[in-house]
Amino acid sequence: MKFWAIKLSLFINYCVFAILLNSVGTVILQVQSSYGVSESAAAILEAFKDLSIAVTSFLVASFIARIGYKRSMLIALAFIGVVCLAMPQLPAFWMNKLMFAATGVSFALVKVSVFAALGLVTESRREHVSLMNFLEAFFMVGVLSGYFIFSGFVDDSNPGSTVWLDVYYVLAALALLAFVLLLFTALDESEISHEQPTSALEDFTDMIRLCIKPLILVFIVCVFLYVLIEQSIMSWLPTFNSKILNLSASLSIQMTSILAASTALGRLIAGFVFRRIDWYRVLFVSLLMAAGLVLVALPLAAGVGGEQVTRWLDAPLAAFLFPLIGLCIAPVYPAINSVILSALPKRQHAPMAGLIVVFSALGGTTGSIITGTLFELFGGTTAFYCSLVPIAMILVTLFFFKRQTDQFSDAEYGESVLHH
Repeated sequence: MKFWAIKLSLFINYCVFAILLNSVGTVILQVQSSYGVSESAAAILEAFKDLSIAVTSFLVASFIARIGYKRSMLIALAFIGVVCLAMPQLPAFWMNKLMFAATGVSFALVKVSVFAALGLVTESRREHVSLMNFLEAFFMVGVLSGYFIFSGFVDDSNPGSTVWLDVYYVLAALALLAFVLLLFTALDESEISHEQPTSALEDFTDMIRLCIKPLILVFIVCVFLYVLIEQSIMSWLPTFNSKILNLSASLSIQMTSILAASTALGRLIAGFVFRRIDWYRVLFVSLLMAAGLVLVALPLAAGVGGEQVTRWLDAPLAAFLFPLIGLCIAPVYPAINSVILSALPKRQHAPMAGLIVVFSALGGTTGSIITGTLFELFGGTTAFYCSLVPIAMILVTLFFFKRQTDQFSDAEYGESVLHH
């Protein structure tokens, strides 16, 4: 299979950061016990993660091709490995903030590099959207494994313990493994290095110009709304499981893995489906199913109480059903990202990936903070019911995004659509 080695390396690197990034829901739950912080205070961890992603992406994405995609990923892996080693040595809430800030900076370098590199290892629109879904599915496999890795270090008998911080030694080892794998994997970047503008300032200006194009503006709204939905649910599902469904801390974290597993499955299926069916039809049906699932699953959470649940077999039906929303919304993010990237010339993939990362991060922060505030004021069930609002909004926005992209065909893959 062509490019198999670099594709595998990109998948592994993405998986490492999937574990780190999406541990935020687990850490939000744990810091409330370990450091005695409130829900709204814990929600700020999402901001440290996402705003650092946004700022780093905005500053470096326009000229990351000059640094080199492979070199950028190696820098990110080395940096996050060192920070992971420091985490257990400094058990304090401020260190958790610093950890997520470092994760955000590193992930920004990795995600922009990975998204941009996809254009170098694919040869058509359909191959691009398919590979993007497989990549994001593998990301969710990382998220899934992360829940079990973290839950293995949680001490249910001593909620205030900080022994769970030892998990970062394992994550440091994974970062080192990913570093070594990438170091010995070849990535041909000559195609984009020959297409670079004459200066870094020109690179940055080109990225800013992308923002004002109608097609890009509509896309930005789409990606912002999607990540707002996904991250608000993913970050607060462990707390929902613990405080609303009365699951133990370790079981709350483990059962959140259903969300990651269903999202991974949804993207794996979509990777095959998009080869035959138009992306817009798939996304429209998927979002309608997501809204229906919210309306069916959340009423089942009402009235759950009694003794704390410590076993999967004793968990209420809502704990199994609601996380299946991941299966429904799974294809949205990789599909819209692939559509916009494959509509641009390859030298613009890095700055466009930067914009994707920036507005994904802003959407994630917004969703988590809103959900955390609603959770504290009105309860977890009401907070999750509110996901119906952005679901409705993204359905409308996708219609306009589809209209903007309808004029471009697969024959134009890798050509600029901004001049049409």
